[in-house]
Amino acid sequence: MASEEASLRALESLMTEFFHDCTTNERKREIEELLNNFAQQIGAWRFCLYFLSSTRNDYVMMYSLTVFENLINKMWLGVPSQDKMEIRSCLPKLLLAHHKTLPYFIRNKLCKVIVDIGRQDWPMFYHDFFTNILQLIQSPVTTPLGLIMLKTTSEELACPREDLSVARKEELRKLLLDQVQTVLGLLTGILETVWDKHSVTAATPPPSPTSGESGDLLSNLLQSPSSAKLLNQPIPILDAESEYICSLALECLAHLFSWIPLSASITPSLLTTIFHFARFGCDIRARKMASVNGSSQNCVLGQERGRLGVLAMSCINELMSKNCVPMEFEEYLLRMFQQTFYLLQKITKDNNAHTVKSRLEELDESYIEKFTDFLRLFVSVHLRRIESYSQFPVVEFLTLLFKYTFHQPTHEGYFSCLDIWTLFLDYLTSKIKSRLGDKEAVLNRYEDALVLLLTEVLNRIQFRYNQAQLEELDDETLDDDQTEWQRYLRQSLEVVAKVMELLPTHAFSTLFPVLQDNLEVYLGLQQFIVTSGSGHRLNITAENDCRRLHCSLRDLSSLLQAVGRLAEYFTGDVFAARFSDALTVVERLVKVTLYGSQIKLYNIETAVPSVLKPDLIDVHAQSLAALQAYSHWLAQYCSEAHRQNTQQFVTLVSTTMDAITPLISTKVQDKLLLSACHLLVSLATTVRPVFLISIPAVQKVFNGITDASAQRLIDKAQVLVCRALSNILLLPWPNLPENEQQWPVRSINHASLISALSRDYRNLKPSAVTPQRKMPLDDTKVIIHQTLSVLEDIVENISGESTKSRQICYQSLQESVQVSLALFPAFIHQSDVTDEMLSFFLTLFRGLRVQMGVPFTEQIIQTFLNMFTREQLAESILHEGSTGCRVVEKFLKILQVVVQEPGQVFKPFLPSIIALCMEQVYPIIAERPSPDVKAELFELLFRTLHHNWRYFFRSTVLASVQRGVTEEQMEHEPQFSAIMQAFGQSFLQPDIHLFKQNLFYLETLNTKQKLYHKKIFRTTMLFQFVNVLLQVLVHKSHDLLQEEIGIAIYNMASVDFDGFFAAFLPEFLTSCDGVDANQKNVLGRNFKMDRDLPSFTQNVHRLVNDLRYYRLCNDSLPPGTVKL
Repeated sequence: MASEEASLRALESLMTEFFHDCTTNERKREIEELLNNFAQQIGAWRFCLYFLSSTRNDYVMMYSLTVFENLINKMWLGVPSQDKMEIRSCLPKLLLAHHKTLPYFIRNKLCKVIVDIGRQDWPMFYHDFFTNILQLIQSPVTTPLGLIMLKTTSEELACPREDLSVARKEELRKLLLDQVQTVLGLLTGILETVWDKHSVTAATPPPSPTSGESGDLLSNLLQSPSSAKLLNQPIPILDAESEYICSLALECLAHLFSWIPLSASITPSLLTTIFHFARFGCDIRARKMASVNGSSQNCVLGQERGRLGVLAMSCINELMSKNCVPMEFEEYLLRMFQQTFYLLQKITKDNNAHTVKSRLEELDESYIEKFTDFLRLFVSVHLRRIESYSQFPVVEFLTLLFKYTFHQPTHEGYFSCLDIWTLFLDYLTSKIKSRLGDKEAVLNRYEDALVLLLTEVLNRIQFRYNQAQLEELDDETLDDDQTEWQRYLRQSLEVVAKVMELLPTHAFSTLFPVLQDNLEVYLGLQQFIVTSGSGHRLNITAENDCRRLHCSLRDLSSLLQAVGRLAEYFTGDVFAARFSDALTVVERLVKVTLYGSQIKLYNIETAVPSVLKPDLIDVHAQSLAALQAYSHWLAQYCSEAHRQNTQQFVTLVSTTMDAITPLISTKVQDKLLLSACHLLVSLATTVRPVFLISIPAVQKVFNGITDASAQRLIDKAQVLVCRALSNILLLPWPNLPENEQQWPVRSINHASLISALSRDYRNLKPSAVTPQRKMPLDDTKVIIHQTLSVLEDIVENISGESTKSRQICYQSLQESVQVSLALFPAFIHQSDVTDEMLSFFLTLFRGLRVQMGVPFTEQIIQTFLNMFTREQLAESILHEGSTGCRVVEKFLKILQVVVQEPGQVFKPFLPSIIALCMEQVYPIIAERPSPDVKAELFELLFRTLHHNWRYFFRSTVLASVQRGVTEEQMEHEPQFSAIMQAFGQSFLQPDIHLFKQNLFYLETLNTKQKLYHKKIFRTTMLFQFVNVLLQVLVHKSHDLLQEEIGIAIYNMASVDFDGFFAAFLPEFLTSCDGVDANQKNVLGRNFKMDRDLPSFTQNVHRLVNDLRYYRLCNDSLPPGTVKL
């Protein structure tokens, strides 16, 4: 090696060159290789030690530390002990000598390298590692350095990474736990000293009318006046050095709290001190002073002080997030809550000079976030524990939370607070359900708070009260399928609904009058409509009037959604009790929808078309949607009305139909058209009144849909209307005996409906694809798409209904089904058409296979099996992209339905289905990395085994009587073995979803059919599977599934524990490369012979961890090292 001085100069110039803008990537790679080779040399660390003490070049220092890090973490075992001693003594000296002058990132990296040595060698070879840290903390000159070392130690030793054995991890944790009390004592001392030192010199502010802020609420929240007095002291002004030390101490505490258990080591004085610092976050005075004094130094100081508050709240939240609270710690918790609510009151206190909102706006955003996290943890984890304390005033807490929620400066902050209220409402609801006797007492206690919450949340969604904020919300960009405005409205309405569940009468009497006010405006628009040359126009033109109308319509739309959201609280047991309220709502909704349809507000001209037209359409659509939400209430009314035959119900339904019919037209906007269609479907499916078919408006819709010359609706609407019409004819009427269902007439009508809908489709011939065809191929495809989408939807919606409904449905469809089967072979190379046809057949198989009858079903299956040859499958999967794969997946789904069918009908197909899977599909997809088709294929294999177990394992009564045990006869063994082998192969592939699915399938077969106990599995496959699963754990390729894999290994091993411990484990260890004989013995010895699940899986994870650790150690030894 060259001299140290020359090497240093060379390294500096290399580093400068490497990071220079003009250096090419090629040259960078050369330099990198050179540096890596240098680092691998034995003794390179000596040069690095010289570099560290002699250079000021940051890049060189960072490189040298990386060499040390690599040496300690990967090659330490092979370093001679003399060298280790030298490194252990030199690096800390270097740190002490230069820590004030080093850049912070170099200093931190050097600390980490020293801690890494401690991780390997403390206490055996580096006994003063921790005492050195404690000494650094105690000496005022090096306190910051000691705190950085302490935090790094907590991070690296308490939850170490993979590169340690489990025994060493446990030892380190125990060593650290022994030090916790001392460390916490030191940290408390540091924080208290700084606080006290600066409190004495803090100037006492002059008394002011607001300084006596303890008040009744405070003395309620805080047990003793002394603690209130303590928290009312003015906040000291810290110098930069003290500020820095406190922030380091709080960072240490936050990390320690993340892993140490709650115990007496966390003393009341420590908690009080942390709360003192939490006050920095809500101290606006400090920020004011900083800005008044104007210097940038002071501004930074103000921010730093805010940061102390954030760090202190992080400490508190770490403690709060622990659900397991020892008895002796409960009192501490209570004290913590009281102190935090003191802060909450301080934040939300209303001064003349300051509204709460502007105060919250002045606080650090991160502080508000931490505070909200605290409140969430309090409500979700601890409220049930604390509510029972008489000295804890929950109602006053809710008052503070209310103020805090509704003065949030940001939308996100407000959302987070709404989440907390949702948690609280869920807690109340479940408390009342579990203690029904106390229901009234609980509700009376919280009633005022809930009504206040409801009113305020409703105000917040209305432009009338909250226009400035609501206009900031984005209603265009979709995020998770909803816009910001939709999310805001939805979360608000969830809170409204939860209050409604608890206080139905209050909620209704709060909401309905507000809805009524906005409805008056909407219903009053009629007087402003004038007839103009081109149609009707809304004669409201003044800008101010248009703006007010816009706000009112937006609010009406939101309130209609609110009323719809509450529909579920009028049905079921409370139907009779709340009947009149619900009837009032439904009558209003019917009136509003009819009004909108009659005066055609959706087609009206307005002064501001880009704003008011969408508003009018939205209100109309929302009124239909709200009415649809009451369809279950209407259904209940229908069955009540059936007994009394009330005209009122008939009028409601007929008027609703009058509102819907004009909207089912190609001239109406999609949004409105679809709302009308959905309402029609609900009337036909959920309400099902007997007289629906005879209403003229319904017959008008029938005629429109079946008229060949009429213009077709958009696809989605066409499907919905056809579904509604089909359901009117097919679904049994509630509360009527079978002989009054008028099936013969309905059957004839249904047949003519389907006949009209499939007219063009049934005229297609298999020659439609050939070059001599009469019609262009694209037109043929359109007919197929339009017809099959409608027919498939009709079948899907009838599949769970009575046999009679399905029989009629199939009779009407029979001809179309036969046409489809005849067309199928002709379109086999058009994967988009095949995809739609198979979708249709899949739905038929799921819903109507009984009605189709065995011979025809067999014919369909045989046709498919003949069409999907190996060549056709390969073409679909390999060359036709996602559509081709979808076709094969649907075909496999149809076969899944077939193999699940009970009885003997489809059993003859099993051999050809298994052959198709294993000989044709599997070879094509086995080696492809893409997950396409695999999930469906394995599901088919699983269902084949699960539902046809007897096909493989025949159990005979005679055999079991003779032997006293049931050892079934094995049949079709080659097929069974091939399927199992495919499952095994799938565990070697990277796709984690497939791995999880297949592991679940094997476990299910074991639970239901005792798969692992079967002789063939036990003797030829069991330990192969265990071996594969262990290897997967060792390679960490599917780490998210660690737990599931551990349980599966246990379930397999438990079939033959003796074999596992005596034969498999030794064999597995023998075959492991990268570890020596001694290490294998240790691994074997450490695997205890526990036979219970928790201990066994713990042993598995220990084995995997230690095996990885030994390999890492052995890889890092220099070549030719002799291991003893």
